Amino acid sequence: VLQPWTAMSRFRVRYQTIEFGDEDIHVRSLRDTQEWNDDDGHAERLAISSAQWSLFGVLWDSAHVLAHLMARYAIDGRRVLEVGSGLGLASLVLNRRRADITATDYHPDAGAFMAENTKLNDDPPIPFHRVSWADAPDARLAQFDLLIASDVLYEPGQAKPFAAFLLRHAKAECEIILVDANRGHRRDLDRALSDAQFVQDELEIRATDYPGDQFRGRTHRYRRSALAPT
Repeated sequence: VLQPWTAMSRFRVRYQTIEFGDEDIHVRSLRDTQEWNDDDGHAERLAISSAQWSLFGVLWDSAHVLAHLMARYAIDGRRVLEVGSGLGLASLVLNRRRADITATDYHPDAGAFMAENTKLNDDPPIPFHRVSWADAPDARLAQFDLLIASDVLYEPGQAKPFAAFLLRHAKAECEIILVDANRGHRRDLDRALSDAQFVQDELEIRATDYPGDQFRGRTHRYRRSALAPT
């Protein structure tokens, strides 16, 4: 399927249906990442390199892990934020569960893809905000009970601004879940969250949580009690 897009060149997409128990989630992603171009210069103006232009439109193995976890995770009464959502598979799953879910990404076209995927699933719109981790606090986002992310630390130097963003939007009692692909950039994040009184543990990844056996990462959970000093 060849799609015209306001902010992009014409590009081909693929459609996938992913099963989460009795629920089917439909996802439209880029078929060929080499076809996507930043013709209007929007990504370049945001300092997104050409090598990373199309990363938002790929359904990564780590996203499968996070989404399968969210399909069974306790979310009643919790305000949830997906950080660096990309295609937002976990957000789509939580939206199907009627969770209070908001998504963010830095890429200028991630929100449009998420909106189309939400329509594809006949589900309510997902609030989306294009933000940088270095941005000043965004009053529209406020604070959350649960913050989730998958494979967002793929370059050196990203952990500190990521940690600062999480802490700006974390409630006093909060949980953070990160599916990490073992890229070796998590140390500064662990230190910053520990200093903010978060306690870390690791969640089990089940064989059914991702397709095949490609994923070699871990799922880290950081929890802070409302009684902990901040």
